Amino acid sequence: MQIASLYPCGYNDAMERKMKPLFWIASTRKDLIAMPGEVQDTFGYALYLAQTGGKHDQAKPLKGFGSDGVLEVIENSDGDAYRAIYAIKFENAVYVLHCFQKKSSHGIATPKSDIDLIQERLKTAEAHAKGE
Repeated sequence: MQIASLYPCGYNDAMERKMKPLFWIASTRKDLIAMPGEVQDTFGYALYLAQTGGKHDQAKPLKGFGSDGVLEVIENSDGDAYRAIYAIKFENAVYVLHCFQKKSSHGIATPKSDIDLIQERLKTAEAHAKGE
């Protein structure tokens, strides 16, 4: 089936929504590209939805960062857990704060070193959003 037959004249739902720019903090883009393809697909789609004002079904607020301002998506592949953390709390942009493979075998909690890195990168995103 061709898309044109579903949406005459190239129209689609995303065209009505303003797409926010996506900013990658530090090594996040490189880190995402190093992940398995199916993980990249899930995280990429979640980021696209965030840019267009939507929310992926797997996106959950990251504990310790308020309500829905910083989201986490978790994806499993071949027995490994991967996470993408991004900020949607800014009116004009989405910031990717951290993409990583969870290596800890101690439950589902995000390791403190990763939380510290996310906090640091969130400060960078806040400064960028303010034009500093």
